[in-house]
Amino acid sequence: MQNKVSVLAMLKLMRPKQWIKNSFVIAPLIFSGLFTQTDAILQAAIAMLLFCLGSSATYVLNDYNDIESDRKHPSKSKTRPLASGTVSPGQAKVLMALLYGSVALAYFWQPAVVMVIVAYLLLNMAYTFYLKYQPVLDIFTIAIGFVLRVYAGAVALAVPLSSWMFITTLSLALYLAAIKRRQELAKSGEKARSVLRFYNTQLIDKYAEMSATCALLFYSLYVISDQPDMVFTIPFVLFGLFRYWYVVELNEEGESPTDALFKDTQIQLTIIAWVIACAYALMGASA
Repeated sequence: MQNKVSVLAMLKLMRPKQWIKNSFVIAPLIFSGLFTQTDAILQAAIAMLLFCLGSSATYVLNDYNDIESDRKHPSKSKTRPLASGTVSPGQAKVLMALLYGSVALAYFWQPAVVMVIVAYLLLNMAYTFYLKYQPVLDIFTIAIGFVLRVYAGAVALAVPLSSWMFITTLSLALYLAAIKRRQELAKSGEKARSVLRFYNTQLIDKYAEMSATCALLFYSLYVISDQPDMVFTIPFVLFGLFRYWYVVELNEEGESPTDALFKDTQIQLTIIAWVIACAYALMGASA
């Protein structure tokens, strides 16, 4: 029984709920129109799986580095396996070695994708030890991680990363990162993370508003200029942004974008409808 609990705790340390973020890897699969090809689907799925291993290694490293501060946090002290004591530091080191080793071995299988993941790992090491303590840089580091996910998907399919997709992803990720910081600041203040002493809610609200506006603007310009058949997908994006802001303001979610996604049915249905609408439009355009 103890071994079973330990395995579950180790899995929790890898934060499988956060793997939903790696769905950004499949964005190039949709927008390239290759989603009807079995080989392309397989390549995108493999890239997403490898990113799950890489992001899990990052989560373990971050939790290992933050053991002491997490033990003082009102919720993390109970929910984080290392901080709560359900996983020992020694076990975390073994898990990290396995995850980093798996990514390294994957180089012989998917070298181009793994090199993007290595860039992501190095960026997040810098984040863990330095960048997350630097205002503004911390938000941009999180956002660049999402851009690298999309780039990995493009590399896996050997298609160019659209400039529109790059700037739209960056803007959307900046919005989500800003909202995350806002909610951390509103709920826990500096106790959540030390960098929050450099922020106030008014400033972060401005960051979030500007980023959301840019995401909608760049996506709309992309659709109107390059994919006019997708113009009816714009309302889904607009509604998704409105709904997420509603969830943040009224339901006090957003500290974890992943939790907000899993808890709100309307956001889930909007994303599903948007994906279906995009696929329908792109299939019609290529017919």
